[in-house]
Amino acid sequence: MWQELLFLTNVFASFFMTGLIWLVQLVHYPSFRYVSEENYLNFQKHHIHSIDKVVIPVMVPEITTSFALTWFDGFLSLNALGFYLVLLIWISTALFSVPAHSKLESGKDIDAINRLVSTNWIRTILWTLKSGLSFYLLIGFAG
Repeated sequence: MWQELLFLTNVFASFFMTGLIWLVQLVHYPSFRYVSEENYLNFQKHHIHSIDKVVIPVMVPEITTSFALTWFDGFLSLNALGFYLVLLIWISTALFSVPAHSKLESGKDIDAINRLVSTNWIRTILWTLKSGLSFYLLIGFAG
């Protein structure tokens, strides 16, 4: 029963983050371009402090349940593939998103915004793949 709960928590987290990342990719990050210079620092500060309250409570359970499922199913299982996708998401976040946001904390920078938007496609694609895999496993789980 507890392994099913881990799995369903993982599926929910992946689906949630996939929906959120598509919204961020298509609407939120591109809108950074339209915030005025004089309001940009307050906007960026608000974004950083607000988005953390949404993503951290979901990303942490996603990676921990992904690892737990991999531990129980084996490191060559389909759940392991999901874990590796989540690891790539975290690596992409650390390598691309965090530095871009750090740069933007000092003021509006169109190049940094463009890098943020373009490199965020990595996370968008990875989370979409993770949700597709989760859906495939969920169908097998339910069947």
